[in-house]
Amino acid sequence: MIKELVTDVPRDDFDVEKEGQVEIIGWLYQYYNEEPHDQVVNINGGPVKTRDIPAATQLFTTDWVVRYMVDNSLGKKYLEHSPDSQVKEQLRYLLPADITPDQSDFDITKVQVMDNAMGSGHILAYAFDVLMAMYEDQGYAKREAANSIIQHNIFGLEIDQRAFQLSYFSLMMKLRRYDRQALNRGVMPNIHVFIAAPAVTEEFLHALEASSEVVDEIKDIAAHFVDAKTLGSIIELPASYDYAGMRNALEPVATAQNISLFGNQQTAQQLLEIIATAETMTRRYDVVVANPPYLNKMNSTLKKYVKKHYKDYSTDLFSIFIWHNINMTKDNGYAGYMTPVSWMFLKSFEKLRDSALKLTSIASLIQMETHAYFDEAYVTINTFVLKKTSDVTDKVGTYLRLVDFTGGMEIQREKVMAAIEDPSVKYLYRTNQANFRKIPGNPIAYWAPDALIRDFEEGTPLAELIDPRVGLQTGDNNRFLRQWFEVTCTAIKFDAHSIEESVSSRKKWFPYNKGGAYRKWYGNYDYVVNWENDGYEIKNFKDSNGKVRSRPQNTDYYFREAITWSDVTSGLLSFRYRLSGSVFDVVGLSMFFDSTQQVRKSILGFLNSRVANYIMTVLNPTIHVGTGYVSLLPILLPVNKDSVDELVSESVSLSWIEWDSFESSWRFRQFPILSSIAEYKPLTNTLYHCLKMLRATLTHLRSPCILKICLNSLGVPKLCQQIKL
Repeated sequence: MIKELVTDVPRDDFDVEKEGQVEIIGWLYQYYNEEPHDQVVNINGGPVKTRDIPAATQLFTTDWVVRYMVDNSLGKKYLEHSPDSQVKEQLRYLLPADITPDQSDFDITKVQVMDNAMGSGHILAYAFDVLMAMYEDQGYAKREAANSIIQHNIFGLEIDQRAFQLSYFSLMMKLRRYDRQALNRGVMPNIHVFIAAPAVTEEFLHALEASSEVVDEIKDIAAHFVDAKTLGSIIELPASYDYAGMRNALEPVATAQNISLFGNQQTAQQLLEIIATAETMTRRYDVVVANPPYLNKMNSTLKKYVKKHYKDYSTDLFSIFIWHNINMTKDNGYAGYMTPVSWMFLKSFEKLRDSALKLTSIASLIQMETHAYFDEAYVTINTFVLKKTSDVTDKVGTYLRLVDFTGGMEIQREKVMAAIEDPSVKYLYRTNQANFRKIPGNPIAYWAPDALIRDFEEGTPLAELIDPRVGLQTGDNNRFLRQWFEVTCTAIKFDAHSIEESVSSRKKWFPYNKGGAYRKWYGNYDYVVNWENDGYEIKNFKDSNGKVRSRPQNTDYYFREAITWSDVTSGLLSFRYRLSGSVFDVVGLSMFFDSTQQVRKSILGFLNSRVANYIMTVLNPTIHVGTGYVSLLPILLPVNKDSVDELVSESVSLSWIEWDSFESSWRFRQFPILSSIAEYKPLTNTLYHCLKMLRATLTHLRSPCILKICLNSLGVPKLCQQIKL
């Protein structure tokens, strides 16, 4: 590690004059957290314990992302009051956008910046530099400015003691650069680490000289901070605490010299720290910037709390922070974030999007390439700045779509700088967020063209024409599923048209629609399922605790013809016609039609078009294509419907023939090339007697289907029937 620091890290990254030391501190902290992070966060891991939350959620923010967030929030806030200021030249990552002038009174000493997930302090350290430029622009001396920034402008919160210490160190070194006597004067930054509240006993309360109202508030605030190491910045607090009264009651006990009161003294000191933290939490700020924790494997304490206080935003901890920080921001203030991109599209974040679009304007957003930040993980990151405003005329934002530029964060940075220098680049969009509300689910689809927006307004949602369903979850696929050629053919019912027919057939195995690989129009008949006696064994399959493991859903739709598709895709949609006779799976999703509807073919044609594929990238640009998203697709039925239906029928027919041309199909007859060989046809009579004798010798085989495959490959299906295969 030391060798790499000396040999691999550029000298400039240690240069105080070039601000490199802050980033080094952050990367070192993340380096030492890397192993515990990997141990805590893994694909099979359960809920994250309280002591592991820092390791699971600490993620250092790349320097240019920090600068983008601060430049486009704090920097923009200043330029609204001083549009001609030279400070603009120092905001290298300020995206091109109109700046709305603010004629209200402005005092730089009253501009407050908060990072409530501050980690090692990178965001606050850069905010210090930007504020210093603003103070100088206002005519302040550097020493006076530095002290004012630490005491009046910068605020931070953190759950991890080590990260807090690094933040404290970074900020004090910033201050000492301009005031070498600052440490001697006891100047303290307004940053706090969360501590769990001590037990507040009746004995302790009796030691306080305070009114009953203040005593009740001390008890209440202590109750809120019992789980502070788990909940941190998302603790919901009343806005009406008498902080001065509580401090006046606690300070005499906290500073008492009587050794017999040591226990009470320690409790009072801890409560004073909690009060200072709480007072910081209940303020409203001009700018709130954070790289919030990403966590969906919540322990029981955290899960219970967020369900109670943040139910609509509880999908992930980062979505709670998005909502919480909006509320922490003053009107016309800015909130900046770096988060996973999932909040922009997924249905589970729809209420968050709805709230954010109502209360804020997306001032700017940068959507990064999938692996830009996490080389090993399929997590797409975005960074964005919201302005808290209800002004409908201030809803046009600047968006950078960097999803096509691979090569890591440095390539992403270069593309951002190129867009700043030349706003005409094709990946920069200026979009009114009112358009997002015209699309079902309110996805942040800033790149969607006007024509597509009109389609959503004029078209019919697919949900009004179809009945999409999810099917069977067996609970143990290894036990209940087989590929069709693993089973004796006589035990399979290939053509059941209803549940009643499946039961009366007394067969054990039935075709099973499990989705499968990318394939359009027809195919993927690979599996069979044990659905004997209407799935009796599956329906009664239980774990060791007696809990039913299977989940048969929408059984009334089993064995019906349908249009089907796979939940997991490679990014390209593929829909298929499915004959009646199959049970369908939770990932072999299916849509059904009323028997009187004549739109099935037209809809199948649309779903397999490039247009539908493009629209799905707008609604949900992930690898999962659930029924909810497909239902939102807008349908405009074609004028030349008959022509479209004819093309769809031909496509299904060709795909069907192609599927049956290989041994993987149970309807396989012969290789297509053999049908063109004239000399091949007389062989069937000669082979008949040999094959009949062979059949007699193979009765011991587990599956006569093996022989049937051999016969079909030779193109002699009639022989199969004659020798009773």
